[in-house]
Amino acid sequence: MRKVLIFGNSGSGKSTLAKKLVDQEGLAHLDLDSLAWLPETPPQRALLRESRNKINDFINSSTGWVIEGCYVDLLEIAAPLANEVIFMNLGVTQCVKNAIARPWEPHKYESKKAQDDNLKMLIDWIKQYTERDDVFSFRSHSRFYEEFAGKKSMYTRNESLTWQGVEFDPEE
Repeated sequence: MRKVLIFGNSGSGKSTLAKKLVDQEGLAHLDLDSLAWLPETPPQRALLRESRNKINDFINSSTGWVIEGCYVDLLEIAAPLANEVIFMNLGVTQCVKNAIARPWEPHKYESKKAQDDNLKMLIDWIKQYTERDDVFSFRSHSRFYEEFAGKKSMYTRNESLTWQGVEFDPEE
């Protein structure tokens, strides 16, 4: 059974591809955004051990799964049990365009307005992707990709693709 980690910058198409895999292959889906942050303002990361427990619970409850997010520290928890990774390595400009066109994400924001109010901060963060040196950065993603011993795929263009028989359009 497929056990896939999808990662990359915000706006790269991680969630879109994950949803396609869920729909077409019946995989369980974990969006790391759902457990990485405490419900506080300003946002604050959850303790790593709490996130680890939730990731392990998810993995243990599913035979096939897809986990997606930009958090290398959390991806590393699941990596020993994953059999493939996909690096959504699109350019920053395309990620910004995707973020602007993103539909409302009710699992992350209480309203479309709240999501739109956060857009400027998100765009600024996306633009810093290659400059940062944290668990969300291009450097961390590249290192994680290179060190993964299983099957690897990398997408660098934003176009309709077929991946393992799954039609995928990051702009959806």
